[in-house]
Amino acid sequence: MAEVRLKDVNKTFGKVVAVKDFNLDIGDGEFIILVGPSGCGKTTTLRSIAGLEEVTAGEIYIGDRLVNDVPPKNRDIAMVFQNYALYPHMNVYKNMSFGLRLRKVPRPEIDKIVRRTADLLGIGELLDRKPKELSGGQRQRVALGRAIVRDPHVFLFDEPLSNLDAKLRITMRAELLDLHQRLKTTAIYVTHDQLEAMTMGDRIVVMNEGLIQQVDTPQKVYDHPINRYVAGFIGSPSMNFLPCTIVKGNGDLYAACKSYKLRIPQDKTKSLRDYIGKEAILGIRPEHIDTKDTITRKYDPESVFQASVWVIEPLGSEKLVHIKSEERILVARLDPHVDLKPGQMAEFIVKTDFIHIFDKETEKTIF
Repeated sequence: MAEVRLKDVNKTFGKVVAVKDFNLDIGDGEFIILVGPSGCGKTTTLRSIAGLEEVTAGEIYIGDRLVNDVPPKNRDIAMVFQNYALYPHMNVYKNMSFGLRLRKVPRPEIDKIVRRTADLLGIGELLDRKPKELSGGQRQRVALGRAIVRDPHVFLFDEPLSNLDAKLRITMRAELLDLHQRLKTTAIYVTHDQLEAMTMGDRIVVMNEGLIQQVDTPQKVYDHPINRYVAGFIGSPSMNFLPCTIVKGNGDLYAACKSYKLRIPQDKTKSLRDYIGKEAILGIRPEHIDTKDTITRKYDPESVFQASVWVIEPLGSEKLVHIKSEERILVARLDPHVDLKPGQMAEFIVKTDFIHIFDKETEKTIF
């Protein structure tokens, strides 16, 4: 195992800046997620750590060793790719043992390591099969096994679950987490799926346009996004945003939209003193919108607004209700038994303790 440090890393392709001023310390044994949309620089960062891309500037350390000029095979890393990258003419046993054979490991030891790892991954009975005879999940386990047998200091994962169906992705997420807890090897995992990021990482690194936006535990990123971009990217369905003006009345502050205003909790008003009379952006997560029929706790009468129901998505355990408000479509995550119909006008309640306000110009979080 080893720490990984990236110091002022930059990577350009001609005039295109793929990664900019990237600084990150990854702890020994930590499972860290690089997450962001396509083109944000996360895979380029991973490939730079692996040595598959040469950084334009900056330093990369694995353990105490500067590895900028160290070839990939000597960095003591193992990478699991999106497309599995298995040798089609080799059976599972030979695919898993290939790296060990290159390193001239004795045959008896290779056999012991491969069979032990195959049993760990539940593919012990597949060692004689070729990749074309395996399912997607089995191929992914073989790719994992090929990485594990090398006993690397660092595992690198490049969207390894994206080719699997939804049900298998859930299973493989759990298996990867269990595997990490047992091996305790430093792992860096790239995904565009924020659900994977939230469920798997010790910390997540949210990226956009080559820049780190925020680094923290999944829950802290979710509860306290640093800006509007992070707030909208993390969470499914994503946060609702509405233009508003911060106004004062009867000693309270309000986020005033066109047709209604929401009272801002007293403990949050201090950070808004300089915004009174100014425009801002109101953020409300879908789970923080309720209806008067289903809310079970006391609520502020000045947290209620009217909207028309547009589309309803029943999901069994919950119901996503798309509503038209302020000439925008908002999404509410409601109890599955709430009785609403498309076209109906209804009263909705915002759990104002959980709202977010963003600066209109900088889009940075005010609270």
